[in-house]
Amino acid sequence: MTTPQHKIGSGFGAPSTADEVLAGIDLTGRTAIVTGGYSGIGIETTRALVGAGAHVVVPARRVEQARAEVGDIAEVDELDLGDPDSVRAFAERFLATGRTIDIMIDSAGIMACPHTLVGPGWEAQFATNHLGHFALVARLWPRLVTGGGARVVSVSSAGHRRSDIRWDDLWFSRGYEKWAAYGQAKTANVLFAVELDRRGKDSGVRAFALHPGGIQTPLQRHLARAEMVERGWIAEDGTPLFDFKTPQQGAATQVWAATSPQLAGMGGVYLEDCDVAEVATGEDAPGVRPYAIDAAAARRLWALSAELTGVDLP
Repeated sequence: MTTPQHKIGSGFGAPSTADEVLAGIDLTGRTAIVTGGYSGIGIETTRALVGAGAHVVVPARRVEQARAEVGDIAEVDELDLGDPDSVRAFAERFLATGRTIDIMIDSAGIMACPHTLVGPGWEAQFATNHLGHFALVARLWPRLVTGGGARVVSVSSAGHRRSDIRWDDLWFSRGYEKWAAYGQAKTANVLFAVELDRRGKDSGVRAFALHPGGIQTPLQRHLARAEMVERGWIAEDGTPLFDFKTPQQGAATQVWAATSPQLAGMGGVYLEDCDVAEVATGEDAPGVRPYAIDAAAARRLWALSAELTGVDLP
């Protein structure tokens, strides 16, 4: 790892909001791409970055919804992360503009969906949450390096603790379990940041992964109320039982990762609650699991992802 996986004492925490971590930071003239920037914590990320002066591009699978939500403040374009052709088409349109990318936040994702295959037969959560973002970053690489100081933020989750990469059964051909599939995809998000930072730091591109916290957003669209009751998240009447963050608080860590001068010269680490996280020391301990920041596993996943998508960094 480039940066030690230990807290730095940022002065922020779980209650901090995206606007609070951006206080005093001027993003005028900067361009940011925020996938999923029109829903849940993504929309709060978009609003906060625009409020600090950035020009934000929001690639969206549901284009009309995105335009209704953020079209008055952000640039909206079409992108389906589960479709390799859509990823290529979006990247080509953006590259043709000649613009530099200063911030890229890979915030879009799906969670615990029914077993679905997309693209060339890829399991949907791994494809959408990881492979789509991998291909997108690789295709946009020329515009990330030209600025000489871009940050790429990979939005993972504490859900990475549910599964390491299933190297021998990536697509769950021997039986699908939606939470293990989500965990595998979220572990991939962390490993991606580890290897991307190693490859990009000499060009000035730094990468981070993070857990945004528990937030009630449309990410839960595939969960029945009964399941959320069983998990202790809500009561029978829908009242939250878990200490959920607000969407503004949930957006804070990814905004902090993308903009904070406290992270200058750092990269390749997993963040939570607007600070670098500790390595989890036990089964129920907070922090990041060692397998998700393993450098050898990160290189192995990168090679596999490049093979599957057919794209890589120059």
